Amino acid sequence: MKKRLVSTLLAAVMVLSLVACGSNAAAPAADTSAPAADTSAADTTDTAAADTTEDAAADTAADTAADTAVSDEPVTLTMWCIATEGDSNRHAYEAAIAEMAEKYPNITLEWEAIENEAYKTKISAAMASGEGLPDIFFTWSCAFLGDFVAQDRVYCLDDVLAKYSSELPESMLGNTTYDGKHYGVPTTMNIVALFANMDLIAQAGCDKVPENYDELIKCCDDLVAAGIIPFGCAGGETWCVTEYLEPIIEKSIGADALNDIFLGRASYNNPDVAKAVDTFQEMIDKGYFDPAGASLPNDDVKANFIAGRTAFYQNGTWNCADFASNEEFLPKVKVTEFPVIDSSKSKLGQLIGGPSDTLAVTASSPNAEIAAEYAAELGKLICHYGYLDGCGLPAWIPYGDTSTINPLTQAVSEICANADSYVLFGDTAMSAVDKDPYLDAVAKVYGKELDGQGFIEELAGAIR
Repeated sequence: MKKRLVSTLLAAVMVLSLVACGSNAAAPAADTSAPAADTSAADTTDTAAADTTEDAAADTAADTAADTAVSDEPVTLTMWCIATEGDSNRHAYEAAIAEMAEKYPNITLEWEAIENEAYKTKISAAMASGEGLPDIFFTWSCAFLGDFVAQDRVYCLDDVLAKYSSELPESMLGNTTYDGKHYGVPTTMNIVALFANMDLIAQAGCDKVPENYDELIKCCDDLVAAGIIPFGCAGGETWCVTEYLEPIIEKSIGADALNDIFLGRASYNNPDVAKAVDTFQEMIDKGYFDPAGASLPNDDVKANFIAGRTAFYQNGTWNCADFASNEEFLPKVKVTEFPVIDSSKSKLGQLIGGPSDTLAVTASSPNAEIAAEYAAELGKLICHYGYLDGCGLPAWIPYGDTSTINPLTQAVSEICANADSYVLFGDTAMSAVDKDPYLDAVAKVYGKELDGQGFIEELAGAIR
């Protein structure tokens, strides 16, 4: 089982390496589309994965201890991240930091966890001013980190990451590579997935997760007729709305077309995008979405799903950890991808997501070299514990006993192994300048202030 799971995950890595950040992140654009289920590639990966994983597990401690430039002198490092008390990755951070504290007792890490949206504002403002920055900081990849790299605020990690080449595939570094240099330590990677409460949809006469769009619509109609709300979506956090809208657009216009729009290679002035937005609003109009969710934060919406108040929840696969930890809820929930709407333009396996969660080091840190070594090892440990917790798929080659990985995360790994292409989350793929008008327009769509035509017109005018 262990070898098979590692093989599946590394097959996903081969596809994820094709995610493109575009010129606004100072990296060359690549084709997002490639077959994932190549038999010869999978066979080769299986052998390599088994060998590499066992070698890495055996040699990691010795190699890292020998290579790490962390001195024995007392050092205090600071770190900002988004692993708040309610975040799925909280335990992974705590476990990783505890292990680092035991290994390097001379290093004191003072870390602060900030809520997602507030963090984006705080880190962007600090990078713009260059003041009050931590030594290590969490960041999303592509344009989000690329903007900071362009400001010369980020320390280059080429020398440090070279020491981990047998454990960290180069393919996982593409989204944090700018002008040929590495600036980020990837941790976990995730996709947007559709979670279903099978008990609730059974009450509406559905005996399986909808496999196509017609089945999804019929299931939602039957749920509404039975007095069950199909979806919950946190309008209080606009990124949660994108977790619904972006898959709908992708499964209407295709991954390549959406990726080109996000990367500024094509305009939003696309009638198929307008049609997809209208599809989303039709679902709202038909009562598919909990009206109370319009003002709720994501934690409340997720709690409603777990409590059986909504039948579906579409969000990142980091949620597998929270669902799997609930012994009563886990047997009820299944995970899949949003179905295809227009099969002439899209197909199953075109997913929203990819390797994004990253640790980086501030170039102005007085302890930048030590912080870089520390961040690399910490990132690997966060990846390890996060994977075991089910908070996402690993960016690093898995090591140790992975037999306890929860069934939801295993199902996600199979989805990724069969993936056709990926489009990185819109607010991560876009530059900071483009992200804000995009999120503003998405919020207006959910609030019914803009229809499909208004959406594409507003963004075609606001985004280059």
